[in-house]
Amino acid sequence: MAKVLEGPGMGLMKKWGITVPNYVVISSADELKKLGEANEWLKKSKLVVKAHEALGSRFKLGLVKVGLDLDSAQSAAKEMLGRQVGSITVSQAIVSEMVPHKDEYYVAVKSTREGTEILAANCGGIEVESNWDRVKKLPVEVGAAPSLESLQKLAKEAGFSGPMAEKIAEFAGKMFACFDNEDAQYLEVNPVVARESDGALLALDAVTLLDADAKFRHPDWTFPFAAEFGRAYTKNELEVMEVDSKIKGSVKFIEIPGGDTAMLPAGGGASVYYSDAVVARAGKLANYAEYSGDPPDWAVEVLTDRVCSLPGIKNIIVGGAIANFTDVKKTFGGIIAGFRKAKAEGKLNGVKIWVRRGGPREKEGLDAMRALRDEGFDIHVFDRHTPLTDIVDKALQAQ
Repeated sequence: MAKVLEGPGMGLMKKWGITVPNYVVISSADELKKLGEANEWLKKSKLVVKAHEALGSRFKLGLVKVGLDLDSAQSAAKEMLGRQVGSITVSQAIVSEMVPHKDEYYVAVKSTREGTEILAANCGGIEVESNWDRVKKLPVEVGAAPSLESLQKLAKEAGFSGPMAEKIAEFAGKMFACFDNEDAQYLEVNPVVARESDGALLALDAVTLLDADAKFRHPDWTFPFAAEFGRAYTKNELEVMEVDSKIKGSVKFIEIPGGDTAMLPAGGGASVYYSDAVVARAGKLANYAEYSGDPPDWAVEVLTDRVCSLPGIKNIIVGGAIANFTDVKKTFGGIIAGFRKAKAEGKLNGVKIWVRRGGPREKEGLDAMRALRDEGFDIHVFDRHTPLTDIVDKALQAQ
């Protein structure tokens, strides 16, 4: 699951017929000035300026300014951009037109174990949290779509009546279409407002969580995902994410500063299992990583090179259970190529490598790993008969 920032999130909703305010995303006050010269709405509208980052409580942090003209908006953007909030540096701001309105509403769509749930309430903004009993829900089974009648019923149960119930039902239907077609896992608009000038419903804000592994199906997903760890993604993390978006199977990589034990496990379960084992034995993780679903060897090579580039590592654990269909020799070919590249660049000096794996063509793969000893690698290779956690013990005891 990957979070999308407000600008691209609103762009996806607009794509599916949901009305949003005019907005621009900027990285400098000068950029806003130039956009103001080309866009009449920036000159004529009252404006809202918000930090365009994955931050909560932006209003309390002074990272939301409202009711501004263009000059004031430029000043507000200049004040926000570059500001340090925890580990995040504000690098972008979103500037949108203020939409005069009276009442605020709430609509969301989320993934559930049984399928999908559509939520609606006739209160929005900060009132939702304290009035959650007013939020009504419509379950939708996997593979199904909500009928207009069911959406109208939801709207009425949520306290809407007359023409507004019809509008909310239509809005929720568009939200579901966006959710379903964009491989979303959660969409939220809070608040939904009725524009005073014509009564049209608008999405004033957007919370968007997408299935990052579905990126290959969406060539228009040209936006970056928001970092999930309270900081911007590193260059290495972004490069692995780019590879992951292009392949069958999966490669994942997250850096953990200050660790000395690097992980290169096969499969999401093994990655968690080995990470827990390292922590339980008082080791210091340098990263989270995994490769799974029989990815191509070149993708595994890229992942391996990034793991080998981690600073201060003493061990690399190449672990995995017994694979069902991942070709051990093929994926080990990518790892071996990555090891050779890293060694040629002087990255593996003093680093011990620990390998444990089973699965299709494991003998050929393990033999290829063992052969790296003849090339000067400090490598220790074990087969399916060695318990998974034994190589963690061996690695940490060898430090």
